[in-house]
Amino acid sequence: MKKLIKKTISQIFSTADSEAIVQEAQKQIIRELDAPSRRLFLQRGLTLGGVAMLTGCDISDNASVENALGKISGFNDRVQGWLFGSTRLAPVYAESMITRPFPFNAFYAEEDAPQVDGNDYRLKIAGLALDKREWSLPALYNMAQVSQVTRHICVEGWSAIGKWGGVPFGDFLRLIGADLTAEYVSFKCADEYYTSIDMATALHPQTLLALTYDGQILPRKYGFPMKLRMPTKLGYKNPKHIEVIEITNKFTGGYWEDQGYNWFGGS
Repeated sequence: MKKLIKKTISQIFSTADSEAIVQEAQKQIIRELDAPSRRLFLQRGLTLGGVAMLTGCDISDNASVENALGKISGFNDRVQGWLFGSTRLAPVYAESMITRPFPFNAFYAEEDAPQVDGNDYRLKIAGLALDKREWSLPALYNMAQVSQVTRHICVEGWSAIGKWGGVPFGDFLRLIGADLTAEYVSFKCADEYYTSIDMATALHPQTLLALTYDGQILPRKYGFPMKLRMPTKLGYKNPKHIEVIEITNKFTGGYWEDQGYNWFGGS
């Protein structure tokens, strides 16, 4: 594993400006892989901010260094993908531990959250799926649902525990005849947010097409009419107010990811 990582990094980087960063990143990778917790590796490892702290580089002034850090971020995504698995579950909690009130978080103020008319709402399916009919909310509410009490972890450094209910996303993808060998599932939202995830995450048993929060119809501030709840991902990977789900082999990035956040975004 160590040799593979070293070889991969040496293949990725070639510029003289990034050489020092690569050396420091190599040292950090080996230290974390030797640590007892691989989760610690993912938390401290090759994020843009983490590598900037390791190297002391100002990524805003040096285009070649910023490019190098971006490549490290992509490498981090691949490592997280290697370690991800359907049997690796996020912790679940007792309802007594729910954070009340659960925080609102978005790239806009709470009063600016989109107001979606549930009567007219239709979920659109695009891409590699056999059944592309549009879904009304009553049809979605009539599907078999489960609930989970899990922790939302924000990249800003805070976390909160909440209870979400809805349809296991893997069940929904199978129902619409999605191509489960496709690489990505992407989302477009009513608040102009967009993101994408890998198929393995989409099929993870804890990934939920969430329609309720704490036993009630999903409130507007938490993503009405639906959000994708993934306790294995950081909060910015959990899209709200979903309007379109696309199964695709085309990489479509994401709102924050296109601004430098890690794409995989594992928590």
